[in-house]
Amino acid sequence: MQRRKTRQVRVGKLTIGSEYPVIVQSMTNTDTKDVKATMKQIESLEKGDCEIVRLAVYDEGCIEPLKEIRKRANIPLVADIHYDYKLAIESIKAGVDKVRINPGNIGDDWKVKEIIKVARDKGVAIRVGVNGGSVKEKYLDKKGHVTYRNLLAEAFDNVKLFESERFQNLVFSIKSSDVLQTIEANREFARQTDYPLHLGVTEAGIGTEGIVYSSVGIGTLLSEGIGDTIRVSLTGDPLQELDICWMILDALHIRKRKGI
Repeated sequence: MQRRKTRQVRVGKLTIGSEYPVIVQSMTNTDTKDVKATMKQIESLEKGDCEIVRLAVYDEGCIEPLKEIRKRANIPLVADIHYDYKLAIESIKAGVDKVRINPGNIGDDWKVKEIIKVARDKGVAIRVGVNGGSVKEKYLDKKGHVTYRNLLAEAFDNVKLFESERFQNLVFSIKSSDVLQTIEANREFARQTDYPLHLGVTEAGIGTEGIVYSSVGIGTLLSEGIGDTIRVSLTGDPLQELDICWMILDALHIRKRKGI
């Protein structure tokens, strides 16, 4: 199948974009403040063929442990940020390769611009993660519901914001717990931009439900040449996420797992 053409975004030792393989990601479910447990899980994920790991940075107490994790980890690291823009800035200074911010809760535009300044200075990428569960109120329809158009409106406004600052070292993700919303929003965003897309279905669920929802959402888009990184979000052992990601890629003849 023909991949959608995108720009290239460097994340640590990897490059995200259409000229490179679709990258498999996961996220730790340990407390980032627990360096020993987090490193153990990161090493386990890396052995399981994870290529990028995301960690939750939820308060200032995570920053010093994050620095230590960065020293020890060989894999590209992404800081997952909600609400506090200062945590994104401090995570960049701590040495992460990318930060993920949620435009629905990170705050005013000036806060995003402060993150951009530091990211540009350090050569760090940013993922703008639009999420159906946290879309700003101004984007909702008259009944307060989320549609794929609401998700797109928030995503495109962020494209304008970042481009107004001449920052394009960006990856976008547009996720919803509704699989069709996720597919439709990503299709349209892919049609109108050339930014790399990270694919996933938010709050996909546990067990069979989560696997099916994620596989349909991610697999449909990948089959259309859309998507540059993927994560299957499941409750429980993140190693299972990797198994499903690699099965999806193999089923579509996109990539085979290392050693297989």
